[in-house]
Amino acid sequence: MLNRPCSRKMILVVTIAVLLLFNFYTFALAYPETFRLDGGGRLAKDFSAYYIGAWRMLHNPSQVYTRGIVSDGEFQVYPQPQAYKYMPSFLLLISPLLSLGYHDALVVFDAFQFALLPLMALLLYHLLGKKSFAATFVVTVIVLLPFPLPHWGPFATYFWQWAEGQAKVFETFLYLLAFYLGNRGRPHLSGITFAFAAFDPRFALLSLPLFLLYNRSNLRASIGSAVGALLLTDFLLFYPATGAGFIDMVLGSGLSTPLYPYALIPLFTLISLIAVNSNEIVEAFSYSISRWKRRVG
Repeated sequence: MLNRPCSRKMILVVTIAVLLLFNFYTFALAYPETFRLDGGGRLAKDFSAYYIGAWRMLHNPSQVYTRGIVSDGEFQVYPQPQAYKYMPSFLLLISPLLSLGYHDALVVFDAFQFALLPLMALLLYHLLGKKSFAATFVVTVIVLLPFPLPHWGPFATYFWQWAEGQAKVFETFLYLLAFYLGNRGRPHLSGITFAFAAFDPRFALLSLPLFLLYNRSNLRASIGSAVGALLLTDFLLFYPATGAGFIDMVLGSGLSTPLYPYALIPLFTLISLIAVNSNEIVEAFSYSISRWKRRVG
């Protein structure tokens, strides 16, 4: 009975529905936490870094990576905002939320990301369509399940994603969308989407083997689009003051930033996809090396 495609799909659909309900419960638990302060009452939530970073991008781009409050008439988030640690491209995506008040924008951003969860499940289904049912099932659970962590709580990964107004669900969705577009033969859109997903360079490096795998038939187009989009969307780094602030951030606090619970959402997603595609990744890499040897030989 379980070997029938219809039965397997039904099991997967029911599992996804249960995981989404579980996440909604986690969302509801995390909502009161969005009103609380971090760092012993000294800092606003992580979302404050995006909100103030977007404001500074539009009004005073030289201060995007400045820590704390800047006395230049900027919108105030008390007691002070978190430091912004991503590429400038993410601020382009978050800037429409400036039309809302700070806390309303945080909640809307959380709700928007929650709405992406079923789309992430759908993208996973298409990306893993040729894999075994067990692989599809396990990867889907890994991606959507709020994992417990010692000292962080029973639903740590997604609880703190929602509580902090973090962007890890959005980031994960963008990576999955980039892989899906590449797998469907749309390398230019795949490259552009990957460029927007790469606002946290740590996960961009980890996801690179998957991006190359899913775009293996159109590598030149996908890589060219990704590089072009990165240069355009991160143009602020060519502004000397912003570029210097970015370098100071990376060398100061960026490299030492630990992996908080919400960072496990994209981390687990990318690692699980690499694991189920490991044979294809090795074959594609070996094929590319052999082609390169033939050309230089």
